[in-house]
Amino acid sequence: MKYEQQPARSMRQLQLIRSNTFRWATAVAVVFAIFMIVLFGFIYWKIDGYLIARSDRMIAQQLNFMATLPRDRRADAISDHLGQDSRGVQYAGLFDSAGNRLAGNLKQLPQDLRVDGAAQATRVARVGQSPAGDPLIRAAGQRLENGDVLVLGRNVDETREISSVVGQALALGLLPTLCLCLLAGAWLSVRAERRVEEVNQRVQRIIAGDLRERLPHRNVDDPFSRLAIIVNGMLDEMETMINALAGVGNDIAHDLRTPLTRARLSLERGRTHATTLEQLQTVTDKAIGGIDQSLAIITALLRLTEIENSQRSAGFGNVALHEILREVCDVYEPIAEDKSLALGVDIDCKLHVWGDRDLLFEAVANLVDNAIKFTPAGGKVGLELLRGDKEATVRVTDTGPGIGEQEREAVLRRFYRSDKMRNTPGVGLGLSLVAAIIKLHGFRLVIHPGSGGQIEIVCPDKANGLNLPQR
Repeated sequence: MKYEQQPARSMRQLQLIRSNTFRWATAVAVVFAIFMIVLFGFIYWKIDGYLIARSDRMIAQQLNFMATLPRDRRADAISDHLGQDSRGVQYAGLFDSAGNRLAGNLKQLPQDLRVDGAAQATRVARVGQSPAGDPLIRAAGQRLENGDVLVLGRNVDETREISSVVGQALALGLLPTLCLCLLAGAWLSVRAERRVEEVNQRVQRIIAGDLRERLPHRNVDDPFSRLAIIVNGMLDEMETMINALAGVGNDIAHDLRTPLTRARLSLERGRTHATTLEQLQTVTDKAIGGIDQSLAIITALLRLTEIENSQRSAGFGNVALHEILREVCDVYEPIAEDKSLALGVDIDCKLHVWGDRDLLFEAVANLVDNAIKFTPAGGKVGLELLRGDKEATVRVTDTGPGIGEQEREAVLRRFYRSDKMRNTPGVGLGLSLVAAIIKLHGFRLVIHPGSGGQIEIVCPDKANGLNLPQR
């Protein structure tokens, strides 16, 4: 068992190292390390230059001061200067014109030293020190008026100490930072890998058929959570569509079987029992009626699919809602009179929307047709066009049984027919068509529950920008 766990652990470690998050963290750590090295190098260079420049100024000041002293006091001044040097970094020497040492701790006059008063780097020999230990110092020499040469210098090995301090600070600061960056990269990589693995598992369950599964997301504003919310919304829509389609096949088969069965039975009876031309025509008419009903179902389904696929959006234009309501009223007024219904239209103002005129006419006509179909004789059906706050509303009301609260969503499904509608002619696709048309236009369909039907098509101004009343 241990031998099986070891390769798995090694594989996870290899995946961690190869992950993009870990690689990015490593790249950031390397860039940060290079930046720190360059920064500390610049700091060292500036400090070294500053210390050398300060030493040169001190040497020049001391050289000018001693050069102005009387000849008999220079040797004492040099001795006092060296006596105050507790760290042993000061160098001084007084030489005659022949190069013989008169005072100071310099064994001889440096051969490569220019006696022009400018500080420069030179190697000197100190009294009582072996030749192998000649240090490299900053020194300046000046020839006096009597021919003597005065040399003052200073050991600037302090810059090496500064370099050592800077190097230690770089090491102590850089190594923990690199380790922290790598640890952060490893943590981010593991965190991302876990989230991706969780998403993979849930996606696999969705592929396996669990349509209720959703991607995980946290209530924070990060890109992964926003993407998960968008994908979950897409999955909600897909689940709704798949669930709707799951029953469409059975619904279509059921609704087509009835008229086709009636047509078949009529033809069989006609073939067996029809003895006259009139009887044969009657049987044929019944069969044609059943076939026409089947064709009506198929046509309605094709029309619904066409609308839902937004294939009619290219025909949008400026549509006068008030004209559509009057035309629908004119078409259905004779039908309403046959059922002893009062059909009226009330237009508050002239309103225009951006949409497909034929589709909007079909939507309003379907609502009016349903209202007339389910309203008992002696009732009323009304059409209203209202101007609201930043929206226009088309309202269809009737005195029929209305739609119950529990059926508000169900009536929009394809082929849905409640118990009280079973004996009413129709295929159960009218409100589905209306809902598809309203969705295509970006409007809202509002169904008010309760006795007495009331359905509204709400057209917001932001959906078209044309709902302006025209007097």
